[in-house]
Amino acid sequence: MIPRHQNRRLMQITGFGLLAVIGSWLIFSALSDNLQLFYDPSEIVADGFVPESNEIKIGGLVVPGSVQKDDGITTTFSISDFPKEGETVKPGLVVVSYQGVLPDLFSEGEGVVVTGQLTGLAELKAREVLAKHDENYQPVK
Repeated sequence: MIPRHQNRRLMQITGFGLLAVIGSWLIFSALSDNLQLFYDPSEIVADGFVPESNEIKIGGLVVPGSVQKDDGITTTFSISDFPKEGETVKPGLVVVSYQGVLPDLFSEGEGVVVTGQLTGLAELKAREVLAKHDENYQPVK
């Protein structure tokens, strides 16, 4: 015969374990709903690409020489994949059209993350442009 206090202790351990499992499941399900990943430009132009939603994010480098300012507030530029080890920058794969003020860190050859809607095979009408920077912080001269 098992004493009562051992049964109570076993029930408490089981209860705490169940609460931990339920809490972990709630945390991970909430995190997966807020997960936002961006596509590479080469994924966008690949055959058979179907976006998961109407609005997508694309991350890459602004192709040098591709930035064109149109009627003062509209900017058109191309973005390419981030170069891999030992590669040079690939030619512009996705043409982005953005109407608004660009971030201060935006420049040719720098990284960007663009949120918007695809209007063609390799054309994106941007709603938001975020400029990326490297981890080397230096004072502005």
